[in-house]
Amino acid sequence: MQYRMLETFITFSRFGQDVIKVFFIALLPTSFKKRRDIMLIPVLLFIVGLLCLIKGGDWFVDGATGIARRFHVPELLIGATVVSIGTTLPEVMVSTTSAMTGHGEIAYGNAIGSIICNTALIAALTVAIRPGPVDTKALKTPVLFFFGSAAIYVSNAYVTGYFGRPLGILLLAIFVVYLVVTVRQGFKNPAEAAAEEAGAVEEKAAKNSMGKDILLLVIGAALVALGADLLVDNGTLIAQALGVPESVIALTFVALGTSLPELVTAITSLAKGHGSLSLGNVIGANVFNLVLVSGMSITVSPFSIPQNSTIMGINSSLVMDLPVMFAVMLLLTVPALLKGRLSRWQGVLLLCIYAAFCAVQFAM
Repeated sequence: MQYRMLETFITFSRFGQDVIKVFFIALLPTSFKKRRDIMLIPVLLFIVGLLCLIKGGDWFVDGATGIARRFHVPELLIGATVVSIGTTLPEVMVSTTSAMTGHGEIAYGNAIGSIICNTALIAALTVAIRPGPVDTKALKTPVLFFFGSAAIYVSNAYVTGYFGRPLGILLLAIFVVYLVVTVRQGFKNPAEAAAEEAGAVEEKAAKNSMGKDILLLVIGAALVALGADLLVDNGTLIAQALGVPESVIALTFVALGTSLPELVTAITSLAKGHGSLSLGNVIGANVFNLVLVSGMSITVSPFSIPQNSTIMGINSSLVMDLPVMFAVMLLLTVPALLKGRLSRWQGVLLLCIYAAFCAVQFAM
C-alpha cells in the first residue's frame, strides 16, 4: 500500500515536471532553444525543485499541525512528531524518490551530505557568530542516538558495501524509539518543552479552517513530491553535464538545498538570541537524516554504496564521506558535552572542513 502511494506521488510529480519543463521551453528565446548543450533548463528546474521542497514542506507542517490541534493533540507531541517529520520531509522524499528510480547515489549523498552540511556549515555558522554555553542535558539523548545509529550504518557500509532492507528496517525502528524517548523526556519536563517550542515556532494568531488545513497538507505533500522529482532528475542531468558523479551533486548542492529549512531556523534563532536552540535543532535533524531519511530510502529500495572514485585504491565514500561525517559531529558535540559551551574556533574549523570537503568532491 505504501509503495503504491509513493509510486502515485512519483507519477504525479513526473507529470508536473513535464508541464513545468514545457513552460520554461516556451519562455526561452529561439536562439537558446537551438543550442543542444544548453544547461539553463535543468538548472532552472533544479532551483524550482528546491523552492517546491521548501514551500511544500512549510505548508505540509502548517496543515498537519492545524489538523492535529483540532483533535487536541498535545503541543509537545505535535512538535516532536508532526513538525520534526514535516521539516525532514524534503530529505525523505528526495532520497526515497532517488532510490526508487535507481539513483542510489543521490539517496546516499543526500542523507550523508545533509548531516555534513547541517554540522559543518549551519551549526558552524551559529557557533562562529555567537559561541556560548549549551544545555548538555538536552544534547545527550540526540548525540547518543546519532552515534549509535551512525556506528551501525557505517559498520554495515565497511563490511558489506550494500544497504539492504534489514538495515533500513532497523534504522526506522531506531527512529521510532528515538521519538518515544524524546516525547517521554518532554513530558517529564513540560515547562521547558513548552518554552522551547514557543521559541522555535511562532504560532499564527488566526486559526485556519479545517478545509484550509487539509488543503495545505495535500498541496504541501504534492509540492514536496514534485520538488523531489525535479531535484533528482535535473541534478542527474547537471552531474552528467559537469562530468561529476551523481553522489557529488547530492553531497553538495542537493544536501545544501534540502537543509535550507535548518539554515533559516538557525538564522532566526541567532537573530532572537537562541543559539543553543539552533544547535539542538541541527543535531536533532542529523538524527532524523540518518535513521528516518536513510531508513526509508533503504527499506523502499536497497542500494549499494557509491563507488565512483578511489583514494589510495579505496572507495572515496569509505575514505572521506563517512569519516568526515563522524569527524564534524565529534568536533561539534564532544567539546560541548565536556565543557558545557561552544567556542568560536570550533565554528571556524568546521567551516574550513566543509569548504575543503566540497572542493575535494569536485576535484576528484
